[in-house]
Amino acid sequence: MDESTLVDLLGRFGFSDKEIDTYLTLLAHGEATASQIADAAGVSKRYVYSVGETLEKRGFAEVNDHVVPTVIRAKPPEEVIENLQSDVEAMRPGLTERYAEVEPTAEQFEVVKSRVTVLKRIRTLIDEAETELVLSLPLSYLPDVREELSDAVDRGVLVLLIASDVDDPSELADTLPELGEIASVTRTWSEPMPTMLAVDSRIGVLAPMEMLVRSNSDRQAIVFTQEQLGPVIVGSFLGNYWPVAEEVAVVDPAPLPRTFSDFRHAVLQATRHLRAGTDLRASVEGRTTADDEPTSIEGRVVDVTQGLIVPANNEFPVEHSLTLETEDGTVTVGGPGAFVEDVEASDVTLLTG
Repeated sequence: MDESTLVDLLGRFGFSDKEIDTYLTLLAHGEATASQIADAAGVSKRYVYSVGETLEKRGFAEVNDHVVPTVIRAKPPEEVIENLQSDVEAMRPGLTERYAEVEPTAEQFEVVKSRVTVLKRIRTLIDEAETELVLSLPLSYLPDVREELSDAVDRGVLVLLIASDVDDPSELADTLPELGEIASVTRTWSEPMPTMLAVDSRIGVLAPMEMLVRSNSDRQAIVFTQEQLGPVIVGSFLGNYWPVAEEVAVVDPAPLPRTFSDFRHAVLQATRHLRAGTDLRASVEGRTTADDEPTSIEGRVVDVTQGLIVPANNEFPVEHSLTLETEDGTVTVGGPGAFVEDVEASDVTLLTG
């Protein structure tokens, strides 16, 4: 090993360049007086005493001040290395206990220029969905994501789908006859619209309509991984496009009991069951919006406010709530960010009777 590499390695233990020069001088002598080391290293005798104390504390040397003059002896390298290894191993439990393993932070935005890459990103993100996804895509590209959408529905994900650029809704049935298997609710729109995907309100894709519809488009898409942006995309999807699209398929009511961590999914299923005449109850875990206290409530579902399926009865696009008749009276329940309702739900269990 050349000297520059050795100096660099010793520097990682917190030694200054001057301390390293003094220590290497001591190693070359094995044992020497402070005066001898000072002369060889080109430093003061006082400084050698100071460095000697530092080297002794760190296990690199021994200082014998019971003799005159004081003698400093370098410890054998094997002993020094063994002590360092013991110190490192001693640190392991403490370091491991305090270490929080996290995934590397992803870039918040990725610019995508290729149509093929956009579709690949959409398929990948659909596969990652855990609770909810909203998607708008030209009809001609739906077969490319059919399998991923079907798997998401099977996992219990709420899938809200708009097939755009559809002149006749019957085209959708011809292209994808299994509509009930690829989405919870499917709508069509005759106009081209931006391709939008938001997964679990935290990650997704935005692509201008020209990018997928026109073969010669030079427009670019954005893949985002920003939790603040996700709800905005979902709000735009439900507020600007969902109401004008035509409903063509709705999933059947789910078998009960079932617990939903996605509030809109609970609202959709509650609506389907109430319209089917089910005597429906709900158990809700969440917090009170008045004083932000944890709460658990249970009661009969007597009303639903929603805009997911027709006919809608909400006053604004993202308004979704359940009304429960409990032993303590009527309680309104909303989803994340609720402030008008009495309770903000984190989990909703729907059950019969």
